[in-house]
Amino acid sequence: MANLDGGVSAKGHITHVIFDMDGLLLDTEKFYTEVQEIILARFNKTFDWSLKAKMMGKKAIEAARIFVEETGISNSLTAEQFLVEREAMLQSLFPTSELMPGASRLIKHLHAKGVPICLATGSHKRHFELKTQRHGELFSLMHHVVLGDDPEVKQGKPSPDVFLAAAKRFEVWPLLCRVS
Repeated sequence: MANLDGGVSAKGHITHVIFDMDGLLLDTEKFYTEVQEIILARFNKTFDWSLKAKMMGKKAIEAARIFVEETGISNSLTAEQFLVEREAMLQSLFPTSELMPGASRLIKHLHAKGVPICLATGSHKRHFELKTQRHGELFSLMHHVVLGDDPEVKQGKPSPDVFLAAAKRFEVWPLLCRVS
């Protein structure tokens, strides 16, 4: 178990938990895959796991550039055009987001035990609101939420910016924090 100052502890109680959202609390990764497969099908291309892995967690424009360049469609579709097209499809899918198995139980358990929990996600505000609209009660248990378009988040993942911003917003600096 790691703490935020880089030390490792074999025992001790977790004092704080920072959750990621997509693919951990909400089953939303499938929506990105579905939409990107539809877009690539027009160009007789396929979307595979290696490309998805390169895009995951990145800020939207970074992921879009990777998408059009890696698939070889950048002469036909710009990163900006890809984002406009993808956005239209995602807006209809995100409100149907389901919780991942065990997510509700874990969050409610940690909240009941008094463990401060928060959310740190690369999603921007508009997407966060669409994805969580059916799960407001659960997300209201978070001490705070840090989104990918927060001014403190300069770089998308794998940079730790969003997680460090989330850690700073706890009332007490987390000594032994679990980032999931």
